[in-house]
Amino acid sequence: MTLLEARDIEKSFGRTHALHGVSVAIRSGEVVAITGPSGSGKSTLLHCLSGIMRPETGEVHYDGRRIDTLDETARTRLRREAFGIVFQFGRLVPELTVAENVALPLLFNGDGREESARVARGWLEQMDVLAVADARPGELSGGQLQRVAVARALVTGPKVVFADEPTGALDSVAGEKVLGLLLAAARVNGSTVVIVTHDNQVAAHADREIVMRDGAAAGVVA
Repeated sequence: MTLLEARDIEKSFGRTHALHGVSVAIRSGEVVAITGPSGSGKSTLLHCLSGIMRPETGEVHYDGRRIDTLDETARTRLRREAFGIVFQFGRLVPELTVAENVALPLLFNGDGREESARVARGWLEQMDVLAVADARPGELSGGQLQRVAVARALVTGPKVVFADEPTGALDSVAGEKVLGLLLAAARVNGSTVVIVTHDNQVAAHADREIVMRDGAAAGVVA
């Protein structure tokens, strides 16, 4: 079943055309890699699929519902309730502890403080970073930061996990560890995973690869 779909979407930044009539369909439970060189539009496509950006033309649908026409408040709610997002450099709140960062999405969704803290620590344990639960993000290594970011993305049990270059700032060993933990946890949750990457080794873990060239989907590799 198609869970997430872009239909002929276009997006520009000033005179720069980032997406040219891109159409993709992603099935429930799939792991899909979006690949291509820098400037090919792969991150812009992810941002449109996740509701972070709205395309100028075309349509984006999630679970049978058109989402690109939603206002910012509704798209924020959708991301909070149905999506998990992992960015390249984690983007954790520096003033909060690791455990507080992971608990934050649960608190935003109205869960109690004690229950949110318990669930957050459970995810930190799964990501093998429970030992740094009370540390601040500035005290962590790059690999630890990304594992915490994965825990935060998965803590709400999202239907779709979007990961934008999740291993791009890591060495090969740390990157493989983060990617393995992300995919294993997502599969347990039954989450669909969309990964933007320029790394062929990361793409090799996906069920399918969508290759971007000059703002267009140049092909799909099964």
